[in-house]
Amino acid sequence: MAKEMIVEKSVLVERPVNKVYEYLQYTRNQENFSVWNMADPNKKTTSEGTDGTVGFIYSWDSQDKNVGAGSQEILKMVKEQRIDYVLKFDRPMKNVASSSFILEPVGEGKTKVTWDFRGPTKFPMSLFSWIFKRMLGKSLAQSLENLKSLLEK
Repeated sequence: MAKEMIVEKSVLVERPVNKVYEYLQYTRNQENFSVWNMADPNKKTTSEGTDGTVGFIYSWDSQDKNVGAGSQEILKMVKEQRIDYVLKFDRPMKNVASSSFILEPVGEGKTKVTWDFRGPTKFPMSLFSWIFKRMLGKSLAQSLENLKSLLEK
């Protein structure tokens, strides 16, 4: 059994890499495309630091069991290339994972956006990792399609 679950999904956005990066650098913009952020418009959110900079922490608390509670911190930013996060989940299960947006220019004015998620899987949950990977992959793909639609308007 793998000790780490890795899920990556990508989408081609017809916008230049600098415009895509300018939008993604602000964690709060995930409210507009992430299926998890959009699942509970009544969740409580807080933030610490300056959005769009390393060290910014966005926290959420929802009574919706599919949203739960946790925080996301920007760990590293490489302009127009990638943004790395640490995710700390408090509910429904305690866990720590990492996530990244990876940007690649593709031709004139197009950007490949990859959303990468990595988290530990421990026995007995590792037995069901294929189910989590499929569900997580579907949510990442839908979120990326939402991002594409938003940025291509």
